[in-house]
Amino acid sequence: MTDNSGTEKAVHPDTGAAQQSSNPAAKRPTPADAAPKPGAAPRPGVPKPGAPKPAAAQRTEPAAKPAATHHVKPAPVPGPAHEHPHPVVVPTVTDPSEWGRVDDDGTAWVKTADGERVVGSWQAGDAAEGLAHFGRRFDDLATEVALLEARLAAGTDARKTKAAAVALADSLPTAAVIGDVDGLAQRLQAIIEHSDEAAAHAKEEKERTRHEHTERKEALCAEAEQIAAESTQWKAAGDRLREILEEWKSIRGVDRKVDDALWRRFSKAREAFNRRRGAHFAELDRERAAAKARKEELCTRAEELSDSTDWVGTAAVFRDLLTEWKAAGRAPREADEQLWRRFKSAQDVFFAARNAAASERDAEFGQNAAAKEELLRHYEDRIPEHIEPESATLDSARAALRELQERWDAIGKVPRERMHELEGKLRALEKRVREAVDAQWRRTDPEAMARAAQFRERVAQFEEQAAKAEAAGRPRDAEKALEQAKQWREWADAAEGAVSRR
Repeated sequence: MTDNSGTEKAVHPDTGAAQQSSNPAAKRPTPADAAPKPGAAPRPGVPKPGAPKPAAAQRTEPAAKPAATHHVKPAPVPGPAHEHPHPVVVPTVTDPSEWGRVDDDGTAWVKTADGERVVGSWQAGDAAEGLAHFGRRFDDLATEVALLEARLAAGTDARKTKAAAVALADSLPTAAVIGDVDGLAQRLQAIIEHSDEAAAHAKEEKERTRHEHTERKEALCAEAEQIAAESTQWKAAGDRLREILEEWKSIRGVDRKVDDALWRRFSKAREAFNRRRGAHFAELDRERAAAKARKEELCTRAEELSDSTDWVGTAAVFRDLLTEWKAAGRAPREADEQLWRRFKSAQDVFFAARNAAASERDAEFGQNAAAKEELLRHYEDRIPEHIEPESATLDSARAALRELQERWDAIGKVPRERMHELEGKLRALEKRVREAVDAQWRRTDPEAMARAAQFRERVAQFEEQAAKAEAAGRPRDAEKALEQAKQWREWADAAEGAVSRR
């Protein structure tokens, strides 16, 4: 580039410092002035035209890096994600000999569509080194253009991309570079032209994202409000509200006013849930405190009953106490377990004593069972299986049964597991006597005998009527009366037969 004095300056690609050199009318610099500054030493040798250049890592002057642009990663929301990753651009490497030259006196030229123009003067080495230097300057500039293209394609801020492209395009006519300047200008113009379209698209995308994120926050608000109003799954609901909060923090791009209003809704729902949950657990604490007091009373009553010897009555009371215990509800966990151990200990003391007494009683009852078995064997022969009614055997069996029953009751109780067996054998002997008594009663049933006698009287009455009708010369009436007498005679025979068969 040319300063106000007309002197060409070669700008260092890293430090930006200008190396002053003389044009045809200027004084040549001293060796100290011409020496490159630290970090700016040219790489040895220049690649031949058309030959591939060494990798960028072998160059002593690193390409200028554009300032990094920070983008907040949007939270995952329903629908496609919209992220703007940092574009990755491979540094441009060109052959400067195709686009310019450096004369022996150090004057650097670049070819353009309008002809050649001087871009600077190189006094820090030979012409090949100068050509490489200005070529690297072009490569750095081309890399910046490629970065702008990548940023535009990635959807990064199109307005800033356009401003950077305009600035580069404005500096291109005076840039101290050797390379395809016209091609670079066309690329910059394309960036500028497409920036407006990209900006409009980015605006639409931003609006769509804003709308989606607003809808998502509204949905989260509605869910939080439903949880606050209805849910009684306190742990699961609390966990879900925390998840909603974390997702809420990650959702960006909502209008501030709308976002504030939605946040107030969400905060109100969280507060309502916390109040309702707090009230629930406060009530639960009160209920548990009342249950604890009630169970302490039950423990005291159980301990008072633990030494009772009223086995039947106290066992019933313990059953009632257990029912009350279950109805009392749960006390605080640690206290509830301690109270239960206390209650059960008192209960165990009573039932252990009752079982010991029952074992002692069962030993006595076992002797009673043996005595009753012997009694049954003794009276079984005196009460035969078949007893004739209206016989001396029936009277003897009835007397034996009364004697058996008296001695049976005098012996006393037997073990519970033997009771059904022994009582069944006694009932069998009682049944033998009862069946014989019933048979005797049926044979001498006065009602049945009276009914048969009445039937005989009716037979006699109809026979008498038949005789009178015959004597009076009424044969038909006599025949009718005889038929009725016959019918009543059959009924009388049937009644008398039923009594005799009993």
